[in-house]
Amino acid sequence: MTCGSTGSSNAMLKFLPGFAVLGYALRRLLQAVPVIILIMIGTFLLLQLAPGDTVDALVGDMGGADAAFIARLRTEYGLDQPVWVQLWRYMSKLAMFDFGWSFVYEQPVSTVLMDRLGTTLLLMATSLSLAFAVGTLLGAIAARRAYSWTDTVISTLGLVFYATPSFFLSLMMMLLFSVKLGWLPVGGIKTIAGFYTGWEHVRDVAKHLIMPTAALSLIYLAFYLRLMRASVMEVAELDYVRTARAKGAGESRLMIHHIMRNALLPVVTLLGLQFSTVLGGSVVVETIFSLPGLGNLAYKAVIQRDMNTLMGIIFLSSILVIVINFMTDLLYARLDSRIELT
Repeated sequence: MTCGSTGSSNAMLKFLPGFAVLGYALRRLLQAVPVIILIMIGTFLLLQLAPGDTVDALVGDMGGADAAFIARLRTEYGLDQPVWVQLWRYMSKLAMFDFGWSFVYEQPVSTVLMDRLGTTLLLMATSLSLAFAVGTLLGAIAARRAYSWTDTVISTLGLVFYATPSFFLSLMMMLLFSVKLGWLPVGGIKTIAGFYTGWEHVRDVAKHLIMPTAALSLIYLAFYLRLMRASVMEVAELDYVRTARAKGAGESRLMIHHIMRNALLPVVTLLGLQFSTVLGGSVVVETIFSLPGLGNLAYKAVIQRDMNTLMGIIFLSSILVIVINFMTDLLYARLDSRIELT
């Protein structure tokens, strides 16, 4: 009877973490709803303050039109209504995940967004992964060789990457590797006339992403490098590390099993916080390299006054940021068992 009770208790303990994560996810979801609503209302009202609207952009592309035609277009698009009426109509549709119609692309906004989302996620995933992996590695190496020539070189490179704007780095890489050397394609996500399939298609896309990924990741690599260096140096001086060293633990074991786990905590926190920054930085990089992603789409939506598309991008970006921050919290709790999901 005692053994059966013990087995049941162990089984319940195995399920408890899953229930904790599920409860935490539901609480975060409830917290996210008013945040997204406030973001969308604030963005809608701010866009109303900007001069011009979708009709003005369409008439400008047509080379002009008479006043009656312009008034008829505004009535058709609902732009002749008061701002609060337009806001209520948009939020009502958004509640049913209806992003409206893109008058520029002549497609539902959801279709336009889904066509571009994959490129942006691929660019951001490769950029953040590269920046995080290389930055933490270089930061750890610099900390273990603090104040040596290795530390000086790595820290100097990090400072150079941090001080170089992504648009300047993009243009210089394009000039060197595309124009001068001809090693890499100048832009786009794939070779249009290539008609590649399978692994040939994967290699072609990877080749097109080399420069955009490098341009977007190097500045964030510098953040992780500097933060990881400081974090490792701080953790290395804590009492439990000194105790482990006094017991005869080797430097490699100390670094892997004692220092890195705790030193990664602030770096992981920065990773979640920088997701939205990378999303904003992708606007510049995607525009320069003509990548068909959300960043390039947002730039064109602003220029063409395609408000439905721009609002859809903001909504989708808000969802992505909230999801990434939730995953970061889970990873943070996994690295440090003292942290509880509340």
